[in-house]
Amino acid sequence: MTLQTAQPSFDLARFNMIEQQIRPWEVLDRRVLDLLAQMRREDFVPAPHKALAFADMELPLTHPAVDGQCMLAPRVEARMLQDLAVQPGDKVLEVGAGSGYMAALLASLAQRVVSLEMDEGLARTARANLQKAGITNADVRVADAAANGFAACASEAPWNVIVLSGSVAEVPQALLSLLAPGGRLMAIVGNDPVMRATIITRTGEASFSTTQPWDTLAPRLRNFPEPSRFHF
Repeated sequence: MTLQTAQPSFDLARFNMIEQQIRPWEVLDRRVLDLLAQMRREDFVPAPHKALAFADMELPLTHPAVDGQCMLAPRVEARMLQDLAVQPGDKVLEVGAGSGYMAALLASLAQRVVSLEMDEGLARTARANLQKAGITNADVRVADAAANGFAACASEAPWNVIVLSGSVAEVPQALLSLLAPGGRLMAIVGNDPVMRATIITRTGEASFSTTQPWDTLAPRLRNFPEPSRFHF
């Protein structure tokens, strides 16, 4: 008798991810749930970690792992996507392309996505993954988003949606100024051990509203300002 190694059932694992991780995190938007069921997350995960594609954990995107270069946990990505309420006509900026998975999700809901990635190798991988997934309205560019006063983010502003796929100590005002009226920015803000999902909506020329609906932890986006925690 020849023994064969059983291949993981990605379809079943995807279903379990949605039912056991994502729904319990109050992600109930049918558009988002249907999209997560259709998008092949395993195709955006590095080969050494493919068996963990649907695990409730962050996955490193490089070897050796570099700070911030990871896929966020599925429930965090899903909740961010739901809370942003991306619309078909939205123009979206993502900072931190990683493997391209979040860009693929965003592009499936929006008109167009521009995703900035500092690491050239990750940018190439993200482009290849998006092409394989048949995503044609997402553009991955190699750029340090925080350099030169966020110049790389400003070239095509205003944006309807800005997503920071990682954590920051605070949201720079320069990024908020790039939002269109009614535009939303999503970031994970704070310092370990307390970080909060933060949604900032532009309500006027110089006015914004902020909500922080849930807590989580995420690696830092590189090169964003780190204000001193000490005050005298």
